[in-house]
Amino acid sequence: MVLVTLLAMMACFFFKEQLFAVVLGPKPEHLTLINVELTQQFLIHMRVALWAGFILVSPYLIYQLFAFIAPGLYEAERRFTLRAVIIASLLFVAGVLLNYFTIFPITVDFLGSYQVADFVANTITLSSYISVLGVMSLLMGLVFELPVLCWLLAKIGILKSTFMRKYRRHAIVAILIVGAVITPTGDPFTLSLVSVPIYLLWELSILIVKKVEK
Repeated sequence: MVLVTLLAMMACFFFKEQLFAVVLGPKPEHLTLINVELTQQFLIHMRVALWAGFILVSPYLIYQLFAFIAPGLYEAERRFTLRAVIIASLLFVAGVLLNYFTIFPITVDFLGSYQVADFVANTITLSSYISVLGVMSLLMGLVFELPVLCWLLAKIGILKSTFMRKYRRHAIVAILIVGAVITPTGDPFTLSLVSVPIYLLWELSILIVKKVEK
């Protein structure tokens, strides 16, 4: 698995233009990125290539992990585990794509042009841009794992659908708080882009938990 990941990283490293065309795709045209350290661009190139290689071979890595534990599972457990892995992977990708195409472009446009005073200009570094993109993508991917987490908690008898319905209003408040943390722009439109999908995942999780109970 490590060898395959390193080979994929090397392949991504040599396709620098295509790689950073994707990474810098959400950047607004008016925003100029700078580099202030001698080795920073090379190190960022290596780091981004590593993550890109890991993402590309992640289906193979997941298959290897499943193949390792599968012999110790019953047939029914095997089906459940494989289904959970596939659904969790798809949900994570959906969260990352939502962030890449909608949430992050709005966020970077807002923060990149935000000024506390006219004489304080924004000078955004490449490393800052990459870090924010990575953190927001990871957070959105993890948030989209909510149905899988609820399914697992329901399977072991911790979570009940009645509890989720009873505290739906509390969940909405928590979702809005999470949305506000992920999107620091503060405008209702961007907040709704994050909060509405998470709320729909909450409602989907209630149906999933109810099905598990039956």
